[in-house]
Amino acid sequence: MVKNILILIFFFTLFGAGAQEHAWVYFKDKVGVDEAMANPETILSARALARKNKFNIPIDERDVPVNESYIAQVKGQAGIAVKAKSKWFNCVHVIGSINDIASLSSLDFVDRIFYANRSLNSKAGKSPKYKSKPDNHKNKFLTQKANFIYGQSEAQISQLKVEALHQSNYTGEGLWIAVMDGGFPNVDQLAAFSRLRSNNDLLGGYDFVGRTTNIYAPDGNSHGTRVLSDMGGYVENQLVGTAPDASYMLFRTEDGVTETPVEESYWVEAAERADSLGIDLINTSLGYSTFDNPNYSYTPAEMDGNTAFISQGANIATAKGMLVVNSAGNSGSSSWGVVTAPADANVYTVGAVDMDGTYVSFSSRGPNAQGVVKPDGMAMGRNAAVVDENNTIVRNNGTSFSSPIMAGAIASFWGALPDKTNLEIMQLVRESSSMYQNPNAQMGYGIPNFDLAMTLNGVEGQNGGEDEGEQTLDYILFPNPMETNVQIRLPQGSTTAILRLYDIYGKRILEKQITETDNQISVEQLSQAMYIVQLEMEGISKEYKLIKK
Repeated sequence: MVKNILILIFFFTLFGAGAQEHAWVYFKDKVGVDEAMANPETILSARALARKNKFNIPIDERDVPVNESYIAQVKGQAGIAVKAKSKWFNCVHVIGSINDIASLSSLDFVDRIFYANRSLNSKAGKSPKYKSKPDNHKNKFLTQKANFIYGQSEAQISQLKVEALHQSNYTGEGLWIAVMDGGFPNVDQLAAFSRLRSNNDLLGGYDFVGRTTNIYAPDGNSHGTRVLSDMGGYVENQLVGTAPDASYMLFRTEDGVTETPVEESYWVEAAERADSLGIDLINTSLGYSTFDNPNYSYTPAEMDGNTAFISQGANIATAKGMLVVNSAGNSGSSSWGVVTAPADANVYTVGAVDMDGTYVSFSSRGPNAQGVVKPDGMAMGRNAAVVDENNTIVRNNGTSFSSPIMAGAIASFWGALPDKTNLEIMQLVRESSSMYQNPNAQMGYGIPNFDLAMTLNGVEGQNGGEDEGEQTLDYILFPNPMETNVQIRLPQGSTTAILRLYDIYGKRILEKQITETDNQISVEQLSQAMYIVQLEMEGISKEYKLIKK
């Protein structure tokens, strides 16, 4: 009898009125929506408005801030702590006892409450309004013509052929990147970031965990500093980031000491701020699956791109025109195995390979729970060169580093095709990847080739510019797409050229001399895929994309 009483006391202590829960409290409406929509400059920066206008992204009610009066009233309720807010979802993240949180439903402006412990939600309340072993997190970090000498970063640069972008003056200039991470100690002082500081490319940021602008605290988690170095770092002759001339805004959204659902809300709030400021890309070297309290943990089946709060937020970030690059996760060798949130969402998800392009076992696998191919691409995540908080170049492992290597590369590539949308850029990068035609669970679409991506999309690469007086070669290839044969019409006044046909992996399929009378090749035996035709005349070559249907 005594034993049963003790069990009941323990149960009440653990799960009763005193136990602290996480929940999202959704509001019924917003105030001043019509006025804000009529004057969008009051809620969005000029840069954000220009980006939305350029890509025809509608401004809607989600862009209007949460009613601060509602937030104040929730804060005023007994036992409630408001930790974060979201204008996209019109909600706040609160912590309190079950009873205190439940009492918030009596407020006339509260629409519904969704508990992070999903067993506490009624069946009617399980779908968010805007649908679009618990210690895994301890391993989540694993821890002018630009003729750069890449030094220790050469392998991670050359694996993606990013040097072709840099040598064509595409170094991220004009792109704004938000970095969501766990801390950025000494970025304001380290020599590795002096190039960013000198060019006014450090745009500041915010610590959403500590609610402070002091994002460079020297005693903070150094993960974000290391991540930033793979995009924006520069140590002469020793290390070059993939987008050394982009501009960066730094947001701390991750509490490295604990793992709780509020970190998802910090991330969404930061993404909203990024959008309102006109950020182009987001890099997130974070992922969420299991929490300190197992009642909050997700399951692999819930990595469907639309269940986790952070994944829903990432989907909205993409819909708002930002390009989100996210690490796949470091769970490939664990019982979890698959990508973590928000890598399961409509974002560009990056897994890890070694310097030889071989999959590394810790890299989380795809697809997501809906069967969508994940990861979207692979970059070097074993022995990646990074700069630590002491300005020392070290080697680190993790998809945490393959993600920024890729994010900077994509930013530099977007600079070459600035009129493309975020979704178009992601697809073009996939199409340039080594396994685009045959993706798998470990590698997804494989390793992108940004030199090839430029070629496929008519961007002048290393040898693409034409010096004054250089011959202009205008070939015509038809039909394209092709079924059985391709005919090549030579430039006017030309009589012969060398044709080389390559597959997407760079393997040469055939080579042939083309003349005015022998100007056709058969492709009937080829598989349905994309191919590259290189035509060379007098030492000058041009490349064209062909589609076999």
